[in-house]
Amino acid sequence: MRTFSSDKNRPLEIFGWVMYDWANHAFFAVVVGVLVGPYLTELAQTSVGENGVVIAVGGYPLVTAKSLFSYSVGISVFLQVFFLPVLGAIADYTHLKKAFMAAFCYLGAFGCVLLYFAQGDLYLFGSVAFILANLSAGASIVFFNSFLNDIATEDRRDRVSSWSFAVGYAGATTTLILSFLLLLNAPRFGISTEYAVRLCMLASGLWWAGFSLISFVLLKNRQPVRTPPEGRSIIVAGLGEVVDTFRELFRLKYTLRFLIAYLIYNDGIQTVITMAGVFITQELFIAKGLPDDRTVLITAILIAQIVAIFGSLILERVSRLTSTKTAILISLAIWSAIVIYGYLSLETVSEAYIMSAAIGFVLGGSQALSRSLFSRMIPNGRESAFFGIYAISERGTSWLGPIAFGLVAQMTNSYRPAILALIVFFLVGGVLLLLTDTKRAIHEAGNLTSAEAAGSERPN
Repeated sequence: MRTFSSDKNRPLEIFGWVMYDWANHAFFAVVVGVLVGPYLTELAQTSVGENGVVIAVGGYPLVTAKSLFSYSVGISVFLQVFFLPVLGAIADYTHLKKAFMAAFCYLGAFGCVLLYFAQGDLYLFGSVAFILANLSAGASIVFFNSFLNDIATEDRRDRVSSWSFAVGYAGATTTLILSFLLLLNAPRFGISTEYAVRLCMLASGLWWAGFSLISFVLLKNRQPVRTPPEGRSIIVAGLGEVVDTFRELFRLKYTLRFLIAYLIYNDGIQTVITMAGVFITQELFIAKGLPDDRTVLITAILIAQIVAIFGSLILERVSRLTSTKTAILISLAIWSAIVIYGYLSLETVSEAYIMSAAIGFVLGGSQALSRSLFSRMIPNGRESAFFGIYAISERGTSWLGPIAFGLVAQMTNSYRPAILALIVFFLVGGVLLLLTDTKRAIHEAGNLTSAEAAGSERPN
């Protein structure tokens, strides 16, 4: 039987929610995907050498120039493990979900703006600014994702989630084109390429902050389904809710199995996304003793973003013809083929463009469908708390993948075995997902599958 709610499926509010992806993709695509990794790596290499020591403890090289950025990504996510579930739990007890989302949005945009001031030997300052921006971006996404249950019924979530990613990649494409034009014409404007990079990072932070206003105007606060126990403050109740959430998660064993699968395969996805810029730059140029050509990297990422717009919608269509789970498994098989291709075949610029197109095809769909599938496995009223756990490995904020990538690169002095090592995440995560009964997970959470909500017999 199809579900209806006068408080859901409202086009204007859905538009406001989707626009946050348009806003924040400037940070994820331009800053994380293209500029900050190569930029901070080259700042460090200029100061300490190609793989020189950045931080040493007791004479041991704890961080080197080649591992600086990947460790920065890992640290920014590792910190989220401690406070995102707590914030999510507190939000479920209050009507301040939108306020939390806005606070972290603008804190992240501020960190992005601070990257403008990272120059010369200030690569550690730049790393700290990036950690602040990436940490805050991940926090804002917790509350953003939890709004999906508020604004759309079960049968609409695959479509709304996929359109959100598609619009996000359209925003990313726009900002990438503008960045590409600025970098390409930097000499004509009388500025250095390095200064143009800093301007692009500054502009990305302002884009993120500015367009997010649309979301915060159109999204509406809702009264919480649950209230804190009598006599307990919101913070104490939130801490207790984290314990209760994990207890509930272990009771929902199929939801737990899906989440473990997601955390593993999404670590691989996020690491490919985050490290693609460094991988292409180092393997095509630096490792061959050639000068870095950032226009090649921006073109490659631009190809990925354009293809991702259509890939998100195509995989959503595949999910309707088969099931959400099947569509995700297909995407993971393609991700595995991508890292094998990067290890074996990436030698020329044209091959980098082919790899980027393949990444783009599965980039949005695998994430959008995972998000909407998980949203149906969450008990009513606990969306933010559960998405707080979900977000630990969400959207370019994984930590196992980047640290594994950095360790392999540091030990082998090459990024090729590092990219190949990520196939483990796709294989292990894919097998766990294959063994997960997602329909039962949805029913145990008290929800309907998308097919049941739509009154269809199609499998979930």
